[in-house]
Amino acid sequence: MATTTNYSWTTPDDTGLVKDGASAIRTLGTAIDTTTKNLNPSTTLGDIEYRSSSANTNTRLGIGTTGQVLTVSGGVPAWTTASSGGMTLLSTTTLSGSSTSITSISGSYTNLLILINDAYASGSSITVNTRFNTDTGNNYSSGGYFLEDNTNYPFNDNPTNQITVMQTTSSTTALNKSSVAINVYNYTSTGNKFVNATSTTKLAAGSRQTILSAGHYGGASAISSIQFTLASGTWSGGTVLVYGVK
Repeated sequence: MATTTNYSWTTPDDTGLVKDGASAIRTLGTAIDTTTKNLNPSTTLGDIEYRSSSANTNTRLGIGTTGQVLTVSGGVPAWTTASSGGMTLLSTTTLSGSSTSITSISGSYTNLLILINDAYASGSSITVNTRFNTDTGNNYSSGGYFLEDNTNYPFNDNPTNQITVMQTTSSTTALNKSSVAINVYNYTSTGNKFVNATSTTKLAAGSRQTILSAGHYGGASAISSIQFTLASGTWSGGTVLVYGVK
């Protein structure tokens, strides 16, 4: 019997007499069905197929879990948890009251990235400070600049029981609201944790203000909670996103 070039499916010879056409068609159909399934082994939503070591056969790789990345292990694709550089959203919190706390922060990461988006308060130019682990002691050292239009105002170690990260606006206009990005490095260390922050706010007077600050938190425990406190007034809106960074 003759066979096809690529998949070796059995077909009648040109000179052969087909005595049982139904059987010949059924044999060819079964071969085609088997080959097609080998080339398409997917069974579940999110499956990925890759070429196995066997000729004309693909292998199914089931979908990974949230936060995993596709890598190579033993020469084939595999899902794995990111060893570095991966970022996972740990919490989303709405700003409210005069102080907002984010608690029960996982200690399974290397650094924290904290974003405050679209924040506004009951008044403008209100200083926003952050504390860790509700620690009100003199365990903070920070400094930086208030940049407003073409003028800058340096500050240093003020206050010593928290870190200044931004000022507020009372405007509800989207472009005028306050935003800040805060990085906390090596946050599970029992020694100093380095912190830096960059914020932007449109003040009531119409000027755009940016605060650049950096400092240390010297508490002996890993950071498991963060508080954002207004010097006066209350939050009217805004969202805090906390990411764990590998």
